[in-house]
Amino acid sequence: MTPEQSDLTVAVDALLTESGITRNRALIRRIVTTGIRLGQEGTDRLDLKIASAAIVEMHDAFRLFQPYADVPKVTVFGSARTQQDDPLYKQARDVTAVLAERGWMVVTGAGPGIMQAAAEGAGEKMALGVSIQLPFEEKPNAVVAKDTHSVEMKYFFTRKLMLVKESTGFICLPGGFGTMDEMFELLTLQQTGKAEPMPIVLLDQAGGSFWKGLERFVNESLIPAGVISADDFDRVLVTDSAEAAVAEITEFWRNYDSLRWVDDVLLLRLKNTPTDAEVEALNAEFGHLIVDGGITVTAAVPAEVEDNDRIDLPRLALRLRQREVGGLYRLIAAINALGTAHTDG
Repeated sequence: MTPEQSDLTVAVDALLTESGITRNRALIRRIVTTGIRLGQEGTDRLDLKIASAAIVEMHDAFRLFQPYADVPKVTVFGSARTQQDDPLYKQARDVTAVLAERGWMVVTGAGPGIMQAAAEGAGEKMALGVSIQLPFEEKPNAVVAKDTHSVEMKYFFTRKLMLVKESTGFICLPGGFGTMDEMFELLTLQQTGKAEPMPIVLLDQAGGSFWKGLERFVNESLIPAGVISADDFDRVLVTDSAEAAVAEITEFWRNYDSLRWVDDVLLLRLKNTPTDAEVEALNAEFGHLIVDGGITVTAAVPAEVEDNDRIDLPRLALRLRQREVGGLYRLIAAINALGTAHTDG
């Protein structure tokens, strides 16, 4: 560390102390120090505007979501151009109404079309919106227009971050470039392991073929070309049933809770401890996904204890082969179908 860097660290630490910041000081110091260095390095004004707007927008969004941190959320994507007399509009409204009744908040892009329908289904108290500033086509809808339930953003990348970050389930209805962009980003985050496993539903109107076309393209072009794995699409439910969509979102969390990698060991935290016979059955069905050692029941490992990370939950430990994300989803589905998963945790 140079003398100049040392002086800056001391000055920033003094500012944090004066501001009464005691928690997460290292992270706050990093944010403040980076901002000052942008100024010291003569960063271009446009670049500064991007960086400034991004952190301001994320701050606003964090404040919007913070009161609902413990409430499960589902994000709904779809076209802003869908009209109210379109069967897809009713489909979006119906599926979110059921989810809201079951305690799920609904996050949308706070625009018209499918976003409006989803917010209507959820109702004002259960709808959150993250809108985008555009010169045409999209305005915050009435259901999420109040300041306490929506936030407006300038950049798509910050908006997409917040639409994905806070939810533990996703429903995509037919849409255009924006919807497809959001849907493919979800799949990319899952495929690359940059996001934890989440239920993703591609929901169409009754008898619709929109997502079936995508499924055919995956099976007939992408998989044969070798650009994705044969089971990469296993993580997605393609359906025209609102009931099936609700079941996919809610049942994913019946027994499975979360995961964590510790070195090369994958730990799957559960709500209920499986029996020896159930673990044996999991090994018989999914042993081909494991590098060695099989699937075993374990307590929290030291790294989890140190972080106080879900330490009271039972967990399964395994060494998963690389690029077995689709297989991991099937394993989670099997865990949720265990007999012990249907008991009180």
